Amino acid sequence: MKLNLEKLRITLKTMGEYLFPIEKVTSYFKSIKSKTDLQKFIQQRSAHVTQTTLYGYLKTRIGVKYTAMVEDEVFSKSINIAKWNIYVIAIADCTFYTFSYLISEKNLKENDCKETYLGIIEKEKANGLSEEIYLKAKNEFLNRYEKINFHKYYLDNPFKESCLALYNWSPIADELKILDKEIVLNSMRLKWNLKIDEFKRLTENLSFN
Repeated sequence: MKLNLEKLRITLKTMGEYLFPIEKVTSYFKSIKSKTDLQKFIQQRSAHVTQTTLYGYLKTRIGVKYTAMVEDEVFSKSINIAKWNIYVIAIADCTFYTFSYLISEKNLKENDCKETYLGIIEKEKANGLSEEIYLKAKNEFLNRYEKINFHKYYLDNPFKESCLALYNWSPIADELKILDKEIVLNSMRLKWNLKIDEFKRLTENLSFN
């Protein structure tokens, strides 16, 4: 069978942008000084963690057949469903973490956590977030919000839910996923650790006293 080099080139080029537009996940921050900066950080870093961990796991598990699988309509739909379900939980975890950290370490008084999260996912409707996933994410976030101690949340495995979402939603057969569980969970934890370090650096000189 003749290899269609142009089709392969296009596929490989778009693989890195498959989950989210590339500009969403690559913005550089010198510091976080406003609510707009904070919202952008949460949105973009959640997208980046979701993209790199989900894409990386699928590519590793599927191997050389990945390109062909991405072109499969049914599998592509599964990736899209997984992407949004992981992403909205990643945004929630990141929102809870950043506000918990700012409240506890930087003396933030005005807790706009709820407004920030709901504002982000509302905007994502224009990018393809379905009403069903939006409503589910909103309800789950509000339920979590009522139970969270913002003075302690950032200290106690704050990204647990998104790590589990990556494991649960990845479109890989259950009998294979169960073998990968710790690897999958750790892959996202490591990505989040990098974002934690970045956030602390960006807010190093920030104070609400």
